[in-house]
Amino acid sequence: MRALLDHVWLSPRELPALADEVVEALVDRVSAMSALPERRRRAELRSEVETALRGALSRPEPENLDEADGEYGSLTRERARQELFAALTAGSPLSAEALASLAPLARRAAWQLPAAVRAVVLGSPGELQLATDALGDPLIGITDGRPCALLPDPDPEARSLLRRALPRGRAAAVGHVVPLGEARSSLRWARRLVDLAPEAQLLFVEDHLPALLLLQDESLVRALSARWLRPLDALKPAQSARLETTLLAWLEGGGAPEAAKTLKVHPQTVHYRLRQLEKLFGPVLRDPRSRFELEMTLHSRRLLAQVRDVQARISRRARTAAMSLKPMDVAREARVNGR
Repeated sequence: MRALLDHVWLSPRELPALADEVVEALVDRVSAMSALPERRRRAELRSEVETALRGALSRPEPENLDEADGEYGSLTRERARQELFAALTAGSPLSAEALASLAPLARRAAWQLPAAVRAVVLGSPGELQLATDALGDPLIGITDGRPCALLPDPDPEARSLLRRALPRGRAAAVGHVVPLGEARSSLRWARRLVDLAPEAQLLFVEDHLPALLLLQDESLVRALSARWLRPLDALKPAQSARLETTLLAWLEGGGAPEAAKTLKVHPQTVHYRLRQLEKLFGPVLRDPRSRFELEMTLHSRRLLAQVRDVQARISRRARTAAMSLKPMDVAREARVNGR
């Protein structure tokens, strides 16, 4: 229901339909309501429900707006905001000329075009209104089923405000600051970070740039692995995993003692494994460029494994939640959704 309210909040024209659904649900579930006269009393109830919903959504009644700002003159403020959000976040970066052409739409939306923005993406609908109310006057929309917001003229250091404003215990990501014409980039990487989030928490793109760059395309990670880690293919999985972990610790730390501390094993164990790696990889381990690509490959594989582990946990939780639903709950949800 909260997700549906968010949807209607973005598109107030759908509020009457929601009011009809609420009335039908009340009549269906509350025995006292079933005795209501069919026409007049239900019409009164529907009017009362719609008024209550408007109050809950903090949205005034739609107004008949006069023609203004050319072709945008017939748009309501909310519809203009939806179209402005879509124009700023779809397609290629916008030129100065393209941004200037959006000025009439921005006036209709009562949203002054800022010099820079950053995107905020929530992991799931349901908290959009609370978050945006606390963030001031962002431009909001829903992309791929996720509520999003563009914050105008953001302060790069305003993390404390964002932490207070965004809901706790929910997945959310804050994009990097970009010029207005590149708003789609900030939105894109915030959405990607939400997908990679290991737990329900607030994350900032600036803190995870290396991971986002390395995981742009899983097929490239597989191609790198096929190129650089082929010497490990002939080994048993357990031995391959040990050597792979040791190689990454050695490349990161710069030496055997540092790798031993990272892995919490005896230095002689690391030396033994390094001799095995030397036999397998040969001069590759002494070439700076090859070492760099090897380290990048190993980092990517580790990050990809972590992402898959997170996705598996989420899938297991979803299956458990689905199995715990009672048949009556499923039937009730089906009636509400019209199935």
